[in-house]
Amino acid sequence: MIAKHRTAGFKGYSVKFSPFSDRLLAAATSANFGLVGNGRLSVLSALPNAEGLSPRQQYDTQDGLFDLSWNEAHENQIATASGDGSIKLWDITLKDLPIARWHEHKREVMGIEWNYIAKTTFLSSSWDGSVKLWNPASPQSLRTFSEHTGCVYGSTWSPRQPDQFATCGEDKTVKLWSANNPNAKSLATFGGHTDQVLSLDWNKYMPEQLVTSSVDRTIKIWDIRNPRGQVAMFGPFEFSVRRVKFSPFSPNFIATAGYDMSACVWDVRNGSVVCVHDLHREFVFGIDWSLFHPGLMATCGWDEQVHLFQAPVVK
Repeated sequence: MIAKHRTAGFKGYSVKFSPFSDRLLAAATSANFGLVGNGRLSVLSALPNAEGLSPRQQYDTQDGLFDLSWNEAHENQIATASGDGSIKLWDITLKDLPIARWHEHKREVMGIEWNYIAKTTFLSSSWDGSVKLWNPASPQSLRTFSEHTGCVYGSTWSPRQPDQFATCGEDKTVKLWSANNPNAKSLATFGGHTDQVLSLDWNKYMPEQLVTSSVDRTIKIWDIRNPRGQVAMFGPFEFSVRRVKFSPFSPNFIATAGYDMSACVWDVRNGSVVCVHDLHREFVFGIDWSLFHPGLMATCGWDEQVHLFQAPVVK
């Protein structure tokens, strides 16, 4: 392991590297396991040759934080998803207060994802069953997508189509959408998991391919061109995978964080595990790949730790 940082009193839910700086990352955390109490956004600097992550800035909130996303058009801005249904936008060059706040969701916001092609919009996913499209310059959401029954855990933008995104939720489905569809209806729905779908991500090199993880303790690979959707499955495992992410450097590898207290890198061609990071002592909820250094990864978990480590670079 290269470095670690303790988020004392706050359980880690999400960690993301900056898309602008190879030394910055941020973590969204919650007190009391996110059930009640405050949240904290921690911005960390990875110092060269240092056995630690240096806190650069932190912001406390009145409710827990479950996810974050860096503004793809502004290197100093981060949006956060909160347990009180609000979304806040922070400028890490300023102290204490957010520069913008929106509150339309009726329940916890579980996911937030900036559009890394269009760069001017982002999505929020909520326990209220809706997904909302936002522009930081607008005081209200631009669109609302409400087909899921139950909690929507996450969303992911297409790496090729700036208006296309996918969502997953409590209703065991994955849905494909266009932000420009005038009736706000989904383009396709994929079923195949037998329990809640907790996480999903798009393959950056194969725009027809998605990966999902579920409470049914499996990981599935999907081809959105195929009406049946699923093309591969890994598992069932002993424990569920909470978050899954495709590598930004290869179409063949995914990273997972889960309830077995570990983070893993998988080769999706054969289902083999090429790296296991097992130094957390509680559930691992957040995982991310560095966009600058192949194999450099960050994780966060309920053990109040953010870890930075190097996975093997494989082709």
